Amino acid sequence: MKDNFSVQASGYAKFRPHYPAEMIQYIIGMVAEKNTALDVATGNGQVALALAPFFNKVYATDISEKQLQHAEIAPSIYYSVASAENLGFEDGSFDLITVGQAIHWFNFDAFYKEVKRLLKPDGVFAVLGYGFFSAGEEAEKVLRYLYKDVLGEYWDAERKYVDENYRTIPFSFKEIQVKGFENRFKWSLEQVLGYLNTWSAVQHYIKDKGENPIDLIKPDLQKLWGGEDKAVIFPLLLRIGKNF
Repeated sequence: MKDNFSVQASGYAKFRPHYPAEMIQYIIGMVAEKNTALDVATGNGQVALALAPFFNKVYATDISEKQLQHAEIAPSIYYSVASAENLGFEDGSFDLITVGQAIHWFNFDAFYKEVKRLLKPDGVFAVLGYGFFSAGEEAEKVLRYLYKDVLGEYWDAERKYVDENYRTIPFSFKEIQVKGFENRFKWSLEQVLGYLNTWSAVQHYIKDKGENPIDLIKPDLQKLWGGEDKAVIFPLLLRIGKNF
C-alpha cells in the first residue's frame, strides 16, 4: 500500500469531498447487524464519521499517522495506524468493512484475504470512490488539460482504476448490483484549487519540477469562476459484495 497523501494531509482533510448521506445509508441498509464496522485507509475519517451514528463501534485505520492527526473525532470511533494488507484484528470481527477512494493503492490479493478473514459470515464489504469532477464544458477543457496533458506522466499507474470507475479492479466477492450516485456541490475557486492540490500527481510534479502545475491553469479558472461559487458534480463509484 502506497502513502501518497501524508504530505498534503491537512489539505486532504479540508478540501476532499464527503460522500452524501444517501449513499452511506444505502450501504448501511444492506448490513444485517450493526455492531462493528471497519473503515480502511480512512484518511481524515470521513467515512468513519458517517458510519458512527449507526454502529456501536467503528474502527478506522490508515497507513499515514499524519492523516489520522487530522481525523474527525467521535466517541465510538477508534483510530489506529495499519496497512490495508495487515490490519491485525481478530477473525470475524466486523459487520461492515469499507474503503473509500483508496483501494487502487492496495495489493488486492493480500487485502481481500484480510477482508474475508475479518468479515462476519453475513458481513458486507463496500468500496467507495469518486471520479473526475465536472463544472461545465469550458471548465472541463481546462481541467482535462491539467489532468492529462500537464500531469499525465505524474499519475501513478494505479490511477487507471479510478479512471475506469473501479469496474476493472479484481473483486473476489459475491457482488451485489448497486444503484448509481453522484455528489453535487457549489464550490468557490478556493475550494477547487484546494482540492486540485490534494491530487497525488500535483505533489509528484512539485517534487520533480519545484513549481506548482496548478499555476498554469489558475488564470483560466479565475475567469471561469468570476468570484462566484460554481456547481461541480462528482460521479460516485460503488461496489458492494459479501463473502462467497
